[in-house]
Amino acid sequence: MDLRLINLTNYANHQFFIIMNKMKQTMACFIVLLLWISGDAGARTGNVGEGAYAFDRNGISREVLENYLDRSVTMVYFLMPEPEGRRGYSYHADDVRMVKNIGAKFIGRAIYRWGGESLLNSPDFWAKAQSIINSMHQEDPEIVFQACLFEIITEDVNKVSIPEWVFRDFGLPVETRTFSYQSMLNDKGVMVDHWRKGSSVPDITQPETQFWFYYLACSYINLGCEAFHIGQVELIGMNDPDKTAWADILTRIRNYAKKQARRNWVIIDAHVPYGGMLKDGVSLLDFNSFPLRIKEIPEKPYQAILEVNYLDGIYKKSKGCISPSGWSCRNLPFLVEFDNFGRSRETNVSTIDTYFIWGWDEISWYSLQSEAYRNEWLEYAWQWIRQTDPNGHLEMPGNRMITCPNESEGNYRANTASPACPIGYSQEETIKSLWGNLVP
Repeated sequence: MDLRLINLTNYANHQFFIIMNKMKQTMACFIVLLLWISGDAGARTGNVGEGAYAFDRNGISREVLENYLDRSVTMVYFLMPEPEGRRGYSYHADDVRMVKNIGAKFIGRAIYRWGGESLLNSPDFWAKAQSIINSMHQEDPEIVFQACLFEIITEDVNKVSIPEWVFRDFGLPVETRTFSYQSMLNDKGVMVDHWRKGSSVPDITQPETQFWFYYLACSYINLGCEAFHIGQVELIGMNDPDKTAWADILTRIRNYAKKQARRNWVIIDAHVPYGGMLKDGVSLLDFNSFPLRIKEIPEKPYQAILEVNYLDGIYKKSKGCISPSGWSCRNLPFLVEFDNFGRSRETNVSTIDTYFIWGWDEISWYSLQSEAYRNEWLEYAWQWIRQTDPNGHLEMPGNRMITCPNESEGNYRANTASPACPIGYSQEETIKSLWGNLVP
C-alpha cells in the first residue's frame, strides 16, 4: 500500500478517536451538569417496592441508600443484650419487638463499645451477637446492623490478641502477641490521654491502629454487620490531612467485604465537621453523619429548634463528590442523630453558644421533655430536615445513653411504656407513623 495512503489512514483513525473521546467527555460533563442541576444522582422517591433495599459487591445506589437512611434508628447495645454490669442492656426482648413494629431497616450503633476492649475476648459476646443477627435476618434479610469503630483506645486493648489472619492480610510475618496501646498513639503526643489517663485517640497513620480497625471491621463483618460508623475521623486522622492512611485502611476493609460480607458491600459513615471525607473528589464514606445541633430558644424555657448555620451543623453543607459506589452527586446524603456527650457545668440554663441544650446533650435534653413535646418535636425535626435539606435524614432515637437524672437505667428508649418495658419514653408509634408517610 502507498505510504501516503497508510499515513492518511492512520491520521483518520487518530482523528476519529480524538472525536470519540471528546464526545465521551462532553457526555460525561453533560451528565455531571444534570446531576448538579438536579442536586443528586437519584431522585428521592420514598418508594419501597421490590429491590428497594438491594445492593451487592458493585455498591449501593443512592435510592437504596436513602431508603435505608429513611428507616434508620439508633439502637445502642442491640447486639449486646446481657447485663454484665453495664446499664442499658435490660428489656432487650421489647427492643426487638419495637424494631419489628416500626419497620426499621438500619439499626445504628448496634455494636457500641467505648473502650473496654477486652470484652472482645469473650466468646459469649460473639456468640450472642451472632445469634441475634441470625434470628433477625431470618425474619428480614434486608435489615442492616451497624457496628462502631470509635475514636478511643484504652490500655485494655493490651489484653486482646492479634489473630494470625490480620498479619497475613497485611503481608507481614505472623507474630504471637496482643495489640499494643502504646503503638497506636501519636508520636508527638497529640490526643494522648485525651479522654482520661490511659485512654487516648488512636492515630490512623500508625500501623498498629490500622491493624486494630481492620481486625474490628472484619470481625464484625463475619458476624453479619454490613455498616460501620467510624466516629470522629478528623480526630483519628490528626496526622493524615490528605486522607492517605484513611483511604488505605477503608479500601482494605471494603476489599474484605467484597469477599466475606453478606452482600459483599459495607456502608460506611462518620461524623464529618467539614461536610465530608473526600480524597481526590471521591468520598471515602457512603454517607455523612453528624449530631443534630439543636438550638435552644432562650425566651421559651426548655424548648429548641433546628437552624441552618447554627454552630457547625451540617445542613446544606454536605459536600458533592463521587460516592464509593461510583455515582456522582452535588451533595452526599447525610444522617443526623441525637448525640450524647454529657452535660455542662451548669444545667437547666440557657447555653445558646455551646453544643449543650439548656445544659444537656441532645438526647438527654430530649428525654427531659414531656411525652407530648417529644412526639411533637420529633415530627417537627423530621419534617424540617426533609424540607430544609432533602439530602438529610433523621436517625430516629431508639435507645441511647442519657446523662440527666432518670429512672430508666441511664438510657432513653423510644419503646411504648408497657409491663414489658416500663421505662419506655413512648415515641414508638410516632416513629412508625412518620415512616408510614414515606410509602406512596
